[in-house]
Amino acid sequence: MIEDTHISLAHGNGGRYMRELIENLFAKHLGNESLDTRADATVLPWNSAEGELAFTTDGFTVQPLEFPGGDIGSLCVHGTTNDLAVCGAIPRYLSLNVFVEEGFEIATLERLTVSIARAAREVGVQVAAGDTKVLRRGEAGGVYFATTGIGLRPRGLLLGMQHIRPGDAVLVSGPVGAHGVAVLLAREQFGLRGDLLSDAASVLPLTLALRELPGLRFMRDPTRGGIATVMHEIAAATGLGVELIEAAIPVQDPVRSVCEMLGYDPYYLACEGRVVAVVADNVAETALSQWRALPCGQSASIIGRIGARHPGRVVLTTPLGGERYLEELEDDPLPRIC
Repeated sequence: MIEDTHISLAHGNGGRYMRELIENLFAKHLGNESLDTRADATVLPWNSAEGELAFTTDGFTVQPLEFPGGDIGSLCVHGTTNDLAVCGAIPRYLSLNVFVEEGFEIATLERLTVSIARAAREVGVQVAAGDTKVLRRGEAGGVYFATTGIGLRPRGLLLGMQHIRPGDAVLVSGPVGAHGVAVLLAREQFGLRGDLLSDAASVLPLTLALRELPGLRFMRDPTRGGIATVMHEIAAATGLGVELIEAAIPVQDPVRSVCEMLGYDPYYLACEGRVVAVVADNVAETALSQWRALPCGQSASIIGRIGARHPGRVVLTTPLGGERYLEELEDDPLPRIC
């Protein structure tokens, strides 16, 4: 049940309040056979020899609009096509809705549009439809983008939390939390500055590398709420425990330093170019090798296992051998970044 009477920022951060809102309000009234609130994209019947149709939608409100390693333009392409990629699809088309504020600089809008075009070419997706709305001054953060993506995936591809089994291995394709910290540093909040780049990028090469691997169970891009939130989604959906090894989770030194100074946890910070995968234990090393053979996966790591010792919980084993629970996210881990 939703206990709150008013929406708070916590209802949009990827944690427990957001999950309750989705399940007990939106899914309650909008649910149908195609709506799966646990997935980033839904697979639809498609009468084509090319495969099944995959469909997703997203919105982008990041501040600042441009940050080291990306901007809201490339982010809207990567964010949408990544959701298609982790469900096993190859993105084909995007729609783009632009909500731009009165007084916004045209040169900046053009620069962001160029970034969208560049990212789309790199991914191999076309912007096939769009719409523009101008909002009165003060009603938006400069510009917002909303996107819808369509892709195709092979028939018979079995991906989803329902396929996860005890003993399966959990992998991440690279260092976590860089996007969240890069955006924070770009705002120059708390008197901090740095040259850390966001990890924002297409994950399509990573998902294609594993898509045909026997024993692949599940893939997800850990955006809002970070890898900890993905682990909680797995634990909630399967009833199993997730056992992570802290020393195996790659975190860049600048990210770790900012987290230590400000009291944040890198496992809850957003990534925009990483993949979390769950695979059968007997193919874990193969999956790791295939990722590490890619320029974008050289820091990939096996970070844990699916187990039965802590049903429904996410447990982190520390370098000293202790264990601590990673609780489900409730409050914002950082000032809002999307």
